[in-house]
Amino acid sequence: MSRQIALDNIHLKPTSRWAHTEYSLGYHTGYIQKMTGAPTLPDAAANREYNTACFIDFLFGVNDGLHGNWGARGRATDMGHAEYAENGTDLRQPKECPFATAEDVWAFDPVTEYGLPDFDEQVKAYEQAYRNLTEQNPDQLPTGGYYKTIVSGAIQSFGWEMLLVAAADPKKMEKVLDGFFRFTLHHMKAWAKTSAPVMIQHDDFVWTEGPFMHPEFYRNVIIPRFAELWKPLHAAGKKVLFCSDGTFTMFVDDLVKAGADGFIFEPTNDFGWMADRVGATHCLVGSYADCRDMAFRSWDVVKETVDRTLAKAKQCKGLILAVGNHIPANVPDEMLGNYLKYVRTHWDR
Repeated sequence: MSRQIALDNIHLKPTSRWAHTEYSLGYHTGYIQKMTGAPTLPDAAANREYNTACFIDFLFGVNDGLHGNWGARGRATDMGHAEYAENGTDLRQPKECPFATAEDVWAFDPVTEYGLPDFDEQVKAYEQAYRNLTEQNPDQLPTGGYYKTIVSGAIQSFGWEMLLVAAADPKKMEKVLDGFFRFTLHHMKAWAKTSAPVMIQHDDFVWTEGPFMHPEFYRNVIIPRFAELWKPLHAAGKKVLFCSDGTFTMFVDDLVKAGADGFIFEPTNDFGWMADRVGATHCLVGSYADCRDMAFRSWDVVKETVDRTLAKAKQCKGLILAVGNHIPANVPDEMLGNYLKYVRTHWDR
């Protein structure tokens, strides 16, 4: 595998092949055992062996910093976790939201509630975390980045119900979201001081169907703050990949203007549309491949989505192939193996 292949695709440089990544491979314990001889990934050596066996060039990574456990520092909503892992080992029931009214949300400031970590200590911690990843994964490109950005931060604190209730007043909600912006900016400035060359800005700011707030609120309030988050990163010579669940094609042009260098997206965002719109100017991380097809349909269907991706990719300058909505545990090992082998033998440009 090649760290350089991933980096060159992000920088839109000519390469011999497309880069490759996948998400949730760690849930495939049977496949892990088959490929490495270990039933789990207990150490860096086994993890490195598995990444190589799965032909991974790029490692998705975000780090919310020294104060990232908000529940230990103040009010935060535990919405639970649906069954995703094999045998449902990650199932977690939701807990009561600590915010009872919209007024509670409007009065909230995450900087005051959770406190910002010391800047120099955060820089040091980020740099060490990145160096550890590069040492543990010499054949892959790890990233820096942040998960609980503006909207995702609000979801983490308030949960969906209270976020939607409070968002009914856009003016009051802008002040609240500005607090999450300031909290995130502190961390992006810290990442800018590190040696990590690529950043992921993760923010699940839309739903599968698209925006859940007025589109102009995104354009006037949220996306301009993304632009401010990315200024220190670009000033430090880093590339920024924007990542969101859901469908955000209507905001791609706005995100381009804000300074995104690439997009990590689910297949609800049409890969062909993305390639047509920004494939010549931005790195794409995704494909037509869909985990639902992998779990419930035939290999021929999945193969066709990969073929369609590779045909459309001819007009792209940078691409990291991926099943954008993860490869969960209910995808059969045989399907996973077929897919990985096919990608490996057809990724030449």
